[in-house]
Amino acid sequence: MPSGEYDPDAAEARWQRRWVDDETFAYPEETADPDTAFAIDTPPPTVSGNLHWGHVYGSILQDVVARFHRMNGRDVLYPFGYDDNGIASERLTERELDVRHQDFERREFQRKCREVCREYEADFTEKMQGMGLSIDWNNTYRTISPEVQRVSQLSFIDLYEKGREYREQAPAIWCPECETAISQVETEDDEQDSHFHDIEFTVADSGEGFTISTTRPELLPACVAVFVHPDDDENQHLVGEAATIPLFGHDVPIIADDRVDMETGSGIVMCCTFGDQNDIEWYQAHDLDLRVAIDESGHMTDVAGPYEGMHSAEAREAIVSDLDEEDALLDRRAITHTVNVHERCGVGVEFLVTEQWYVKVLDKREEYLQAGRDMEWFPEKMFTRYEHWVEGLQWDWLISRQRSSGIPFPVWYCADCDHEIVAEKDDLPVDPLSDDPPADACPECGHGEFVPEDDVLDTWATSSLTPLINAGWDYDADAGEFTMDRPEIYPMDVRPQGHDIISFWLFHTVIKCYEHTGEVPFESTMINGMVLDENREKMSKSKGNVVDPDAVMEKFPVDAARFWAAGSAIGDDLPYQEKGLRAGEKLIRKLWNASKLVESLAPEPYPDRPDELAELDRWLLAEIDRELQRLTEHLENREFSKARDGLRTFFWGTFCDDYLEIAKQREDASARYTLRTAHRRFLKLFAPLLAHVTEEIWHAEYAADAADEASAETPAAAESIHLADWPDPLGLEADHDAGELAMAVVGALRKFKSDRGLPLNAPIDVVEVYGDVRGFEDDVTGVMHVGDLRVHPDAEAPVETVTTGIDLDYATVGPAYGGDVPDIEAGIEAGEYELVDGELHVAGHELSPEEFTVETDRQYQGEGDLIEAGDAAVIVRTDD
Repeated sequence: MPSGEYDPDAAEARWQRRWVDDETFAYPEETADPDTAFAIDTPPPTVSGNLHWGHVYGSILQDVVARFHRMNGRDVLYPFGYDDNGIASERLTERELDVRHQDFERREFQRKCREVCREYEADFTEKMQGMGLSIDWNNTYRTISPEVQRVSQLSFIDLYEKGREYREQAPAIWCPECETAISQVETEDDEQDSHFHDIEFTVADSGEGFTISTTRPELLPACVAVFVHPDDDENQHLVGEAATIPLFGHDVPIIADDRVDMETGSGIVMCCTFGDQNDIEWYQAHDLDLRVAIDESGHMTDVAGPYEGMHSAEAREAIVSDLDEEDALLDRRAITHTVNVHERCGVGVEFLVTEQWYVKVLDKREEYLQAGRDMEWFPEKMFTRYEHWVEGLQWDWLISRQRSSGIPFPVWYCADCDHEIVAEKDDLPVDPLSDDPPADACPECGHGEFVPEDDVLDTWATSSLTPLINAGWDYDADAGEFTMDRPEIYPMDVRPQGHDIISFWLFHTVIKCYEHTGEVPFESTMINGMVLDENREKMSKSKGNVVDPDAVMEKFPVDAARFWAAGSAIGDDLPYQEKGLRAGEKLIRKLWNASKLVESLAPEPYPDRPDELAELDRWLLAEIDRELQRLTEHLENREFSKARDGLRTFFWGTFCDDYLEIAKQREDASARYTLRTAHRRFLKLFAPLLAHVTEEIWHAEYAADAADEASAETPAAAESIHLADWPDPLGLEADHDAGELAMAVVGALRKFKSDRGLPLNAPIDVVEVYGDVRGFEDDVTGVMHVGDLRVHPDAEAPVETVTTGIDLDYATVGPAYGGDVPDIEAGIEAGEYELVDGELHVAGHELSPEEFTVETDRQYQGEGDLIEAGDAAVIVRTDD
């Protein structure tokens, strides 16, 4: 071991460089055994800015899984990717270069996106390597690379040929800020301040007035019908009439429909094309007119008449003002309500009729639910989120986007009949804006001109293919079928991700991979929570509570961050607290100092096992077997906090505080063998959590001639502790309870000496143990220098439990006994009370057990001193 203190700054940087340079964690090129392959479907981070603490947290948990399974004999594929073809990268480029994508020809803007993304990706890579993650950097991908573009376009063509995709002119969810269609999964609810407006409509023929309540008066020019519930007796006479729209003057039918919410507003609602999902359903069910009042950028169209060209928010206020002037505004009151917004920009979505591409989803909801059930969920409760999302779907998956950056649809259209011409699989990737279609004439009508599709694929349509991207999925033209370069990793073993993208990434991956392969894409999911600030609030730049990973890593070792991250219960949100990192620092120092002590007590790294082991040594090694089994089960079940905390407690308490203190007093072969065997095993057990310090100690002590734990006489090279074997049980038998009690007795005797200022080698004449430590007598006497140890395994200790006081619960006693409380207190003080069947009889009152607490003490009246040692009573006698 190096002398002095552990230097994490130097050691961690050194090992990070070496792991990358030596390709320590590279996936074997020719592994073909699915029984030994273990694949992690790592989430490719969106290239939209700097690395944040959530990346650090999620990545550490993934890395713990990777290192654990690698040490358990698996060939681990732990890849890394960048999701750089989406709207987030587009907005990053606009922000970084202070430009708008609409001001450039698409290919030029795409080039700018690539340049900006490359800079951020290089920084991401450096920081991820700085976290010591055991990623195979030879297996990295970018979702905009030509290879991934090919996979994405192959996916489109395969689903198209299977009849799972269609193009349709239909209402779609539209973001007016990003000026693109989006899917249902990209929306979220947001509580916003607004106003409820009571507006007077009139019946066209009679002029009778009635009230419509709405939060969106700017949609009045798009009104195409008025609806009344069939059970609304008060307004039923309106059904069949026509209503005149205030300000705009056009007439619309009044129709009965049971989807009207009679409890909201006046119970009469207007239908606009389109304000929400109900409007779309009514439009389709009743074959209503189409009146689009808001365009793709959120501005009013010519349908809005004098309000044309205004932004919808501006038009809203102008229309409200004009309604008021015409006495058609009956009331306006402030409310807070839920608004559907685009999760990227927070702007309220609109519903526009546009031509888009869709993947069929609604017809297979039950199959996708079963696919979810076929996966193992860590934690199991997260399946409910998946289930609720699938059951609540109302739309097929809209996969086309009106953006300047992304993977092109491999499609052209006949300029005459609009027939779709799809690229040949061998030609992929293609860009219809620059590449020719695979036909000279339309196969439907013979026309020779084509229009290229200028939309791009939704980024989730590509990132949902990560299992197939990593498996090398491609089309073999000679065989006429899809193949995989690495079929042994598919389905992948685990999909780690945050709970916030279950409906985004996980669900879409199930759809794509299930349709392409007929299989669920991964065996299990591992869903982590979000990182919160110290007050358990969500981190956000606007709140100023974001944790900067660079600042944390300047202050704390990486292994301390790993220790903090492993303190989570999978699926639950985890607050960032520096006390967790400080606890990690202390454990690192403890492991380092304990290792130095082991080296001084047992200089030989691999001492021979003696013919006989002392009973205490057998017990310790057997206890490590128990800890090994517990830890292994927790890591297999992704119970990180239980794994971390149990191992730390056992190492710090049982090994360091108890056994090492005993070992200091011994100089025998059994102790030396046990020290080294236990030490090697602890290093391996800590390795997935404390990756750097364990590697540093391993190389200093064992790497030159590392041995198989089961057969230490046969050394075998293990260049990295992370490539060493996870320990197997040694299989030693020992009396667990007796050994635990013996350790407690030794600890109590050590404290007895320390409290009295005695050296640890000071003799003790007689020790009587009232408890079963049989088999460990020599350990107790030898270590603590006891002259006469007397063990009474079955006898009752000569100790009396006496009552030393009574504590009243004044919150109950005061109201119950009022002015008698002083008498009760005096009786207790004088000892003039009795405890009868749990009741306190004092001052003429009988107090129930919940009104007081009895204080007791164990007292020994004989010769010597009583000390407590776990469940045992120990009497110590000395002749001084």
